[in-house]
Amino acid sequence: QVQLVESGGGLVRPGGSLKLSCAASGSIFSIYAMGWYRQAPGTNRVLVASVTSFGKINYADFVKGRFTVTRDNVNNMVYLEMNDLKPEDTAVYYCRADGDESGHDFSTWGQGTQVTVSS
Repeated sequence: QVQLVESGGGLVRPGGSLKLSCAASGSIFSIYAMGWYRQAPGTNRVLVASVTSFGKINYADFVKGRFTVTRDNVNNMVYLEMNDLKPEDTAVYYCRADGDESGHDFSTWGQGTQVTVSS
């Protein structure tokens, strides 16, 4: 089992920055990818950015050039640095871990952290 805890959300003005953190615990050796997703009210949860254990990174087009995902494999953390935030970035941001435990794929979600971009 893997547990995820996000932190770092809050209220920020347009053009501002925030850094989200996600701490993984439990069967961390089974994780092969971690990522950030977001869900705005009335919409589906969508991928923001992901990073594999080998360092392959994927970004959604709407955050390219503004957001940076990093992974600290030593401390079992993944971060999302968000710059030039826009009101449309307002959403609940979720951390997700994908892994393989005893031959079974799994996905685990954190509880989410609210990001609000407003003047």
